[in-house]
Amino acid sequence: MPPPSETLPTATLRLPPLPDDIAGVRVRRSARRRKTISARLEDGGVVVFLPAGMPAAREQEWIDKMVERIVRKRTRTHHSDEELMAKANQIARDFLDRPAGRRLRPSSVRWVTNMNHRWGSCSVAAGTIRLSDRLQQMPDWVIGYVLAHELAHLEHTGHTRQFWELVGHYPSSERAAGYLEGWSAAQATVWGPGGGGEIAPAGDGSVDLSE
Repeated sequence: MPPPSETLPTATLRLPPLPDDIAGVRVRRSARRRKTISARLEDGGVVVFLPAGMPAAREQEWIDKMVERIVRKRTRTHHSDEELMAKANQIARDFLDRPAGRRLRPSSVRWVTNMNHRWGSCSVAAGTIRLSDRLQQMPDWVIGYVLAHELAHLEHTGHTRQFWELVGHYPSSERAAGYLEGWSAAQATVWGPGGGGEIAPAGDGSVDLSE
């Protein structure tokens, strides 16, 4: 039996072609995962989640498919740090400056690969915003919500009523918050608190083997 987790290539599995900005591929197997296969970006690489007991040839087929999906989607939706900064400034101009009564402008915005338990952070003193690279697999309006959340901290350091009122000026804020809560709940349900796996939300590349 293969181990629950291993990094490619192995004796039986080859490494699919990868762009330079993806560090590698890791496979995680679970006996609790019976009908779905999913993949996500994690720590700069791709993690593919498979049911335990799948033949190696079948595993390779699905690894190739899921990695290709992740690479294709990441190419389509990924923002550079410069684009992320521009997006933050646009969100501030369009939705937050007027209700805040001033210009909310970060000094820098960039992706980080070491933020696995939070979606974003804001250093109020330095004016810097950091977003987890896990968000790169999320819809653009969800990324925008996290940016709005961190921008609001430039005005309100705590999660006060005034803070949430300001965040609420971003369109689809409740929908985006629900999306992230659902994603986190699915992760905890399948893998337990702090686990590394997930059942991916609809439309992000999860495959149901019963179909």
